[in-house]
This record gives sequence, structure tokens and C-alpha cells, in this order.
Amino acid sequence: MDGIDAALLWTDGEGVIEPRGFHSTAYSSPFRQALAECLQAPDRLAPSLEEELTRRHADAVQELLSRFGVTAADIALVGFHGHTVLHRPAERRTWQVGDGGQLAAATGIPVVFDFRSADVAAGGHGAPLAPIFHAGIAASVERPCVFLNLGGIANVTWVGGGADELIAFDTGPANMLLDQWVARHTGEAMDFGGKLALEGKADPKVLAGMMGKPFFQELPPKSLDRLDFDLADVAGLSPEDGAATLAAFTVSSVASAQRYFPSPARRWFVGGGGRHNRAIMDGLRQTLPVSVADAAEIGIDGDALEAQAFAYLAVRRARGLPISFPGTTGVPHPMAGGRIAQP
Repeated sequence: MDGIDAALLWTDGEGVIEPRGFHSTAYSSPFRQALAECLQAPDRLAPSLEEELTRRHADAVQELLSRFGVTAADIALVGFHGHTVLHRPAERRTWQVGDGGQLAAATGIPVVFDFRSADVAAGGHGAPLAPIFHAGIAASVERPCVFLNLGGIANVTWVGGGADELIAFDTGPANMLLDQWVARHTGEAMDFGGKLALEGKADPKVLAGMMGKPFFQELPPKSLDRLDFDLADVAGLSPEDGAATLAAFTVSSVASAQRYFPSPARRWFVGGGGRHNRAIMDGLRQTLPVSVADAAEIGIDGDALEAQAFAYLAVRRARGLPISFPGTTGVPHPMAGGRIAQP
């Protein structure tokens, strides 16, 4: 809920992937608070919130184009994920707010949106969707390899020898709980650099209890909603020890994902905001048996990765190519996804 990431990508939705620019726009504190309140009661979503969210995305598109000297006429498509306010695949429900038609009208560019609904309606989890993009950027990397995204929720993509050998799933919370904890105790939006976590000590008993939750016994594919975990387990800890325990929880849940890989990964590549947290990254490097690298080591901006992925998925939608697969979301067969709104 920090803001909007916007990326320019030159791609055919397959093997051609050339980043051309990236821009991030922070949300104001009042808007972030409005989004947080919406998550608690999504069925009471005010239409004005969706309108404002979409307008902010239109502004982000214009800022990106202006910054890199291109016009709307140069752009084939916008891939618009929107903001997830509810994700219950077991009930065949997923909801990303954001009006694709409004965004197309505001930008003058065709918009691909609603990427997850078709997958969930077919019995899939609707997440994660970035794995096919990870496979594309792994073309020059020794495989098997793993892409780890540390956003609010952590997810992994195991890429095998062939581009279609994909296994992906959510592993547990990444920054989500830690951000909430830090906001509660310090007023900061996040644990910058992992400073608070590094000052504390993880509580092994609390950590074991958190890792004993039923989600970690479920077989992939599996996905999480933001409300599936909360701060109750660490409520009695000091601010420092709570942060350290939550960082260790992210590390332990990521490490536990290895049991589901068909063969061990040769390398791990990390993207998302969590890679800036030293407590998490140090923990991963101490726990995982092979090299753990920032995605920048293979020329990928880890902050731009998710935005680039949805640009890539938009092109795949326009070309009729699948974006989700049995090994990534659990759909019965490879599926296209997303709807297109014309300006």
C-alpha cells in the first residue's frame, strides 16, 4: 500500500524483454489509510475510492511517459493490476479495485485489467501470476533457479530446465506484518534497512508457533490473502524482538518452500521491497544452501519487477498467450487472463 510502480517495457510477451524505464509514486498518508480501512471491509468500498485509485494510476502513467520522453501514441498497452482488497480463491472470489475503462479513457491507451478473475473462476488460486515473466528473464541463467518476490506477501517461482517447467506459490508474509508492527511501535511506514529487527532477537518459541500454522502444511499451489495472518503471535514481545521474530518468520517460511521443488535450485534471485531489509536478506543467506542474489545481478531492477511483469502479461493477453498454469496457480490447463478496455 506504499504507492504505484510504473514500468516501460519493450516486449513480445515471450523471449524479448527490454526494460525502458521505471518510476514510483508514493501514496499520501490519508489515501494509504483509506486503502487500509477498505481492506477491513471491502464489501463497503466507496466508489470514490476506486475512482481516486484509478486517477492516481493515470497520473503515474503520465509521469512515467513524461519522464522518459515518450507519448501515449508510443504505447501499445497498459497492464493495470489494480489493488487487491479481497482474495478468497476457495470461495472462487478475488477482487482487485481499479476501473480499466476509466484508466483507458484518461490515458488514451488500451488497458488490460482484471488479470485474476478467470483463473479463480476456473478453480485456480489466481496467484502468483509473475512466474511466466520470471521464466522469460531466466533464459540466460543457470537453472533450476528460483525467483523470490518479497512484497507484502512472499512468493517463489522455481524455473526448471524448460521455460514451461514452473512451480510457484505464496510462501507466507514478507513485509506485510513487519510494516504493521513497525507502524504500531515507531510510526514509521516500514523497518528501513531492517534496523529495528537487527536490534532485537527472534523468539524461537513464538517463531515455532507461527510456523506451525496450517498454511505451511498445505501443498502448492497455494496463495494468501492479506488478512490470513496477523500480529497476535508477537503481541507480547518488545518492538525490537517482535521485528526480529517477524523477519525470521519471513526467512523460515521462504526456506520451508524448498521441500516442494522437484530439484534443488542452483541460485536464488530476490526482488521486491523486502530485499532492502538486511535482517531478512542476511537470514536468507545464512539459511538457504546456495547463492542468494539481488535480481540486479542479472540486470533486473528488483523494484520494477512486478510492474514489468504486468506489462508483459498485458502483451500476452493481447496475443492470446496463457498467463497462468497448473504448476503456478492450480488451474486445470494453461489459461489466458485479463480483459481489455479501449480508450
